[in-house]
Amino acid sequence: MAFKRLLPLVALLSLLVAPPSSAVPSLQPVVLVPGNTCSQLEARLTDEYEPPPASGCGVPRQGRGWFRLWENFTALQEDSFLFRCYADQLRLVYDPRAGDYRNVPGVKTRVVAFGTTRSFGSDDPARKNVCMEGLVEALERVGYREGENLFGAPYDFRHAPAAPGLASRAFSDWSSSLRLLVERASQRNGNKPVVLVTHSLGGLFATVFLDRTPLRWRRRYVKHLVMLCLGVGGSPLNMWPLASKALASNPASLQAAVLTYGNRSFASMFSLLPSPRVYGRTPLVITRDRNYSADDMPEFLAAAGFSGDEVARYRTRALPVTLSLRAPLVPMTAMNGVGVPTVDQLVFWDGNFSGKPQLVNGDGDGQINLETVLALQRLVEADPDQPYFKSILIPNTTHKGMISDQSALKRVVSEILIGASS
Repeated sequence: MAFKRLLPLVALLSLLVAPPSSAVPSLQPVVLVPGNTCSQLEARLTDEYEPPPASGCGVPRQGRGWFRLWENFTALQEDSFLFRCYADQLRLVYDPRAGDYRNVPGVKTRVVAFGTTRSFGSDDPARKNVCMEGLVEALERVGYREGENLFGAPYDFRHAPAAPGLASRAFSDWSSSLRLLVERASQRNGNKPVVLVTHSLGGLFATVFLDRTPLRWRRRYVKHLVMLCLGVGGSPLNMWPLASKALASNPASLQAAVLTYGNRSFASMFSLLPSPRVYGRTPLVITRDRNYSADDMPEFLAAAGFSGDEVARYRTRALPVTLSLRAPLVPMTAMNGVGVPTVDQLVFWDGNFSGKPQLVNGDGDGQINLETVLALQRLVEADPDQPYFKSILIPNTTHKGMISDQSALKRVVSEILIGASS
């Protein structure tokens, strides 16, 4: 194996005027980038918002300032009527004139607490171990302190990087904010470069971010990239949420709308689909009449009910990002779980995508299969300019277990500390 818009003003001021750090002085600053749906969103409604007919969604909130849109488990427990409202207000629409995704008219949104890890928490007990709360606690036990040498870079998970030359204002704004956060975190800690630690979809965001920053900047400000639970080829499992239009349009809960079956309006829905570069002609969705491979993704999306314009956006916005993923050219450790049944193929034998498929499993962490992890190894090791790369496979570790199981957390923290000192 080879070894080779800006930050919110309040967040910036807290970095610049905070008192001297009481954290362990030898520690490198760490910036955490969470996984999909692990960043909290607030919303504000204006008079332009038109709620679904007979829903009453706009009346309680219009003109009343910011409120928690995602994730608001407590409010939904108190008033389940809000589910339809939140689901509608989370939708994105594509603006062909701007060539970009935006909120539905009359809905303003913002990410909560950028620059900190406070956005990673959830008020839903069932999701306590899904995001990075456990990792934050583990890092604090070894001396890390919020706002001193531990920072967070949450993002609007509904959006995604677009192909170069195409608009993605949300990702561009996040990238500008992350760049400034990294620089300020370094300055706050004696000009030490930072360790970027990502989980799941956050790894894709960080990888594209690094690829689009000057190499000189990367080598000055990024000490190490520790990427958890992500390869470079997407996952066949991510085809399931897009297969059933009926389930996606009539979910049982807000979590189902966003998590279980996905939301077809999100720009990010295409981001982790299987890559032709990794899977090629291998059948991934199987029916009696025909099979669909990664090479056949446009045909699969059309069969699943996506419009011609939506399929075109997959081709032009998302696919080029997947195909152009490259080594980050900073020291890197990839950590992935293996030994857990993970979907390799979906069988809809009668061609009815609204039904539950038969699952053909292979190896992986329950969400990311081993093939895409091995593809990451091949990609990074093949680049002679990649300074250092290590791949760690942890047996019997799930996707969320990587950031919640104590044994896995111990390995992750160890790699963060090793990478910081290498």
